[in-house]
Amino acid sequence: MTRTYLDYNAGAPLRPEARAAMTAALQEAGNASSVHAEGRAARARIEAARTAVAALVGGDPRYVTFTSGGTEANDTVLTQDWTLNGKTAPAEVLLVGATEHPSVTAGGDFPPDVVRTIPVDRDGIVDLVVLERLVAEAAAQGKRALVSVMLANNETGAIQPVRQVAEIAHKHAAIVHTDAVQAAGRIAVDIRELGADVLTLSAHKIGGPQGAGAIVRASDAWSFASLLTGGGQERRLRAGTENVAAIAGFGAATKAAAADLATAGPWAAWRDRLAEIVGPKATVFSAAIPRLPQTLCFAVPGLAAETLLIALDLAGVAVSSGSACSSGKVSPSHVLAAMGVAPALAKCAIRISLGWASSEADLDSFASAWRHVLSHVAPGEIQAA
Repeated sequence: MTRTYLDYNAGAPLRPEARAAMTAALQEAGNASSVHAEGRAARARIEAARTAVAALVGGDPRYVTFTSGGTEANDTVLTQDWTLNGKTAPAEVLLVGATEHPSVTAGGDFPPDVVRTIPVDRDGIVDLVVLERLVAEAAAQGKRALVSVMLANNETGAIQPVRQVAEIAHKHAAIVHTDAVQAAGRIAVDIRELGADVLTLSAHKIGGPQGAGAIVRASDAWSFASLLTGGGQERRLRAGTENVAAIAGFGAATKAAAADLATAGPWAAWRDRLAEIVGPKATVFSAAIPRLPQTLCFAVPGLAAETLLIALDLAGVAVSSGSACSSGKVSPSHVLAAMGVAPALAKCAIRISLGWASSEADLDSFASAWRHVLSHVAPGEIQAA
């Protein structure tokens, strides 16, 4: 059976460019911290990747720190230990959007009693009025806030008004972080235009290897304490010998993703066709607002997500139910709950996400599989397009 992969938000297939860069790196010896020729060659691969990653988000290579992935990147920046222009400037309150990734809602090293949740509306957009109240309250108490609002949601694709978030937060001397893991490579991202002080990335969402991520700061003004201590790697912001092969693959994937963005691709049109395929009885989440062009999150009342996932998988199609970071289990979505979606409907939510290797043939395969599944799971219920 030919498989159809439609779960890019969980992880994209490895791009050929990334595989080639990784293979080349694996064939060579050398620690990037060594001064001999082999070490310098490894260092050159890392710095080339650093430049590519910075370019993808409008950043400066000097302010890119490589990590083992998006979760480590988020955990690292969600710290109370910050400096501003070399002077201690701790963050004492953490404000996070209600629909953030679990690696952000976990709160980093902030005690639970200083973590506040910014509610979202029915489309999943953070309430800017509440944000302003929370950040102003912290400032009035003489406490600096760290505000963390993702750029694009991993489940619904909803794009947050990060620039407005940053404007509000900066009025009260807060630090602004945005998790751009799902946005980078799917929409144009520029850290300076967003106004964020720091953003985080993951390689495997854009066709790089699993196990590589990055923290990108807007400038050298704000700096965080290293989560991993020991050696002086990554300008003393992330100790440990760098994974040269993974970082090289990350760099190659970002170059390819940037090239993809330069052309107006068909993702949005394909996403909308998928919405037509699932039929008029489906509820599409965040449909009324800007969202990622390659993400469709929907639910058909009465058709449980777990049943559909299994049936589609048996029919040769890989899709997902919300976040893929829940140990492989289908569980209620905290994102949809925060949006006020009724539990019965939320349990039916399915996410389809496209990527670099997707084709129109994948849509045809999904349409065929969807009709087949409905004929067995809910015969006569839905007329698929």
